[in-house]
Amino acid sequence: MNRLTKLPIDSLNVDAVTVVTNIYRVAQGLRIKMEREVLAEYNLSWTSFSILYDLWIGQSIETKRLAELAGVTKATVSNITKTLENKDFCYRKKDLRDRRITYVTITEKGKHVMEELYPHFHKGEVEIVSSLSNDEQRTISKLLRKVVKDQKF
Repeated sequence: MNRLTKLPIDSLNVDAVTVVTNIYRVAQGLRIKMEREVLAEYNLSWTSFSILYDLWIGQSIETKRLAELAGVTKATVSNITKTLENKDFCYRKKDLRDRRITYVTITEKGKHVMEELYPHFHKGEVEIVSSLSNDEQRTISKLLRKVVKDQKF
């Protein structure tokens, strides 16, 4: 932080810098750990897993909504769903009333992969927060939800 405090910034909020930096580090660490230890075996990237997870929970989702959930562009969703479709994990279907709208639906093979993969993924989630008590985990969850809600991510 020494370098930051020397910058000509009138109102440097060191606490804000610390919180955001730590959120970023945790998010990056989580992503790297899961891609290496769980998702690589299934040849899935973090984003492709996120989309497949959302489909597993939601069954059939419009591409615009998938993009919002994954925090990526519709073009990225299109590319990833094309790859997932080639693996027979999902399929795309145009809305019959509005051909501009495309829905993505998980296949039985995609469901099977998620049912096999998710317990390993969850084990990684538990390991990542294992140094925190259940109360601390709930507190962090509550505070992060507040940040997300306030920023409308």
